[in-house]
Amino acid sequence: MFTATYPATLLPEADGRGFHVRFPDLPEALTGGTDLQEALAEAAGCLAEAIAGRIARGDDIPTPSRLRRGQFPIGVPLPIAPKLALYLAIRERGLSKSALARRLGVSETVVRRMLNPRHDTRPEKLQAALAALGKRLVVMIADAA
Repeated sequence: MFTATYPATLLPEADGRGFHVRFPDLPEALTGGTDLQEALAEAAGCLAEAIAGRIARGDDIPTPSRLRRGQFPIGVPLPIAPKLALYLAIRERGLSKSALARRLGVSETVVRRMLNPRHDTRPEKLQAALAALGKRLVVMIADAA
């Protein structure tokens, strides 16, 4: 099971004002904030952009590493998480977008839109695509840290 939560490291800025945030699994994902709360909020947006960029470019997306002491778990934001799940399932199966489109009985454009992080895709379509790949999306609610 893939859990879409990546560890983030928060380091105090050199001047003591705010935090610098980085994701060890996604070196391109760097951000910061003036306080802990802002840094964590910015981290979620930064993570979404890093994942969206990798999906758009067709890059590998690493499995999240284990959370270490002092790191913060940052979940992939809800609008991106199902698209990430579909992207990973397609790559796991070694399918092309057109092959998935044929399985779903839709055009390749529809599959491209499903994977487009900027396109608002109905959850039912994403669930159907995942089901066609033998996957299902599971939502879990956890206590806030």
